[in-house]
Amino acid sequence: MYNTILTLLLVVSVLIIIAVLMQPSKQQDALSALSGGTQEISGKQKARGFEAFMQKVTIVLGTLFFALSLILAYVSSH
Repeated sequence: MYNTILTLLLVVSVLIIIAVLMQPSKQQDALSALSGGTQEISGKQKARGFEAFMQKVTIVLGTLFFALSLILAYVSSH
């Protein structure tokens, strides 16, 4: 059981890395945050299409990672 959960945790970890790397970059947001430029306060738009899908995938994988980590800690202590 321990080895199965550990394997699942490793697979989810790799999938999280891939999901984060596939998300579109937000260079303009990062650039304005570093330079202190204020273009428009209400300029944020809701994510659509591929970006929204990747955000949901990342949230699901992160939750799964957290749950598997807790289960693995519980199994390894008993």
